Amino acid sequence: MITYVNLYDTRGLVMDCFQTVSHLKGSLCCQLLLFFIWLSSFQEAVALQTVYEQSHVSSIPDLAKPPTSGLFGPIEISPAVIPHYTDPDEPFPPMYPTFPTRYEPVLTGKCPVNFSAISSIMDKTASDCSLPLAAVVGNVICCPQFSSLIRIFQGLYSFTSDKLALQNSVANNCFTDITNILASRGANSTIPTLCSINSVNLTGGSCPVKDVVSFEKAVNSSRLLEACTTVDPLKECCRPICQPAIMDAALKISGKQFSLNENKNLVGELSHVDTLTDCKGVVFTYLSRKLSPDAVNTAFRILSACKVNKVCPLDFKQPTEVIKECRNVAAPGPSCCSSLNAYISGIQKQMLITNRQAIVCATMFGSMLRKGGVMSNIYELCDVDLKDFSIQAAYGQQGCLLRSLPSDMIFDNSTGYSFTCDLSDNIAAPWPSSSSISSFSLCGPEMSLPALPTSETFKNPGCRGGRVEFLIPIVSFFIFITLLY
Repeated sequence: MITYVNLYDTRGLVMDCFQTVSHLKGSLCCQLLLFFIWLSSFQEAVALQTVYEQSHVSSIPDLAKPPTSGLFGPIEISPAVIPHYTDPDEPFPPMYPTFPTRYEPVLTGKCPVNFSAISSIMDKTASDCSLPLAAVVGNVICCPQFSSLIRIFQGLYSFTSDKLALQNSVANNCFTDITNILASRGANSTIPTLCSINSVNLTGGSCPVKDVVSFEKAVNSSRLLEACTTVDPLKECCRPICQPAIMDAALKISGKQFSLNENKNLVGELSHVDTLTDCKGVVFTYLSRKLSPDAVNTAFRILSACKVNKVCPLDFKQPTEVIKECRNVAAPGPSCCSSLNAYISGIQKQMLITNRQAIVCATMFGSMLRKGGVMSNIYELCDVDLKDFSIQAAYGQQGCLLRSLPSDMIFDNSTGYSFTCDLSDNIAAPWPSSSSISSFSLCGPEMSLPALPTSETFKNPGCRGGRVEFLIPIVSFFIFITLLY
């Protein structure tokens, strides 16, 4: 433990010492006292330097260092403890928490809906799509919630009109009001572009059924509601119940009674695919009409998570330099790991992803490397973990993987925005067995998150009986992210 000495408290003591022993040159008392004061200041400086050096990451192996004890608790980072560094060669400094400026929105006055009925959902959407972070959490938090809001709004509109879709002119006005209200509550005004959602999504498109009466004549609504009233977040993605019910209803109101497997030419019929998509939107509107806003929002977010976790949202440029340096590597090499580190550093500036997305992304990138001739597991050779594929905390201190289940941004008046991370510390990124990922699935009975490191891999002082016991915490991760673009 370092003991800090207050220099102002010791100044009087030094003067007394000099006065008492002024007749003795080179007083041993004063020399010792000055030495201890200097030593205390030196220790404080070393302590600050050490904290910074440990948080600085310059190579891939550093990213995967194990915790210094067998069990470690949640990490909370406060903006007050983050120092300022202006060196352009260092990682970008963190962004301090920002607080939304709320104001009264300017509405068109031509949207026949009482928005106060869904005010809580609007607040949640504005928080999830907050101005500084919408692009970072767009794929896994913002866009799924914005899409859910649009569907819930359509359900609210249908209460007074018995219509499951809006006419074009009304859709334009209502969509403008929605985005204006969200912006007035701190949301990013570019959400429509970010999420590829516009007023056309409110119109039902080319779906032939757009009213409640026709819908209930064509669809077994009780069966649909039974399947989707309560969606199991743990089972729906791999053993779906609600999704097939929605697809069945969409097929019926679209006028096509065949299944996707029975018609091999369905993929080529772009017009029908568009119609089927539009009809699924109508089904979502009907569910929004029948269920409470909170219940249907939970259901829609779970369904979105199932879709989101199947795809890697990261943009992988051709890893030419990595392939060149790592093609014939059989052991850890500085040039290979340095090249891989530089490439992954670019990926880490893109966006936050979930733990399941990280598995897909690691497999996809590994397949690209294998296709280029890299046969050795360079993830293992260079200590690449799953968390290395997502945005890192301040100064590369810790990677953040979101949970695969739906999550939201959290706003606090004192700390600003925060979100929950599922930190899978030191879980190695999976190296693919081939250059193809066509058969890759997260739903196989044998599929699970990669095993935790063994004691042979990391010598952990918390081991007992030859086993390593790790605690993978869910932590509150305050937002300190600066985007390059």
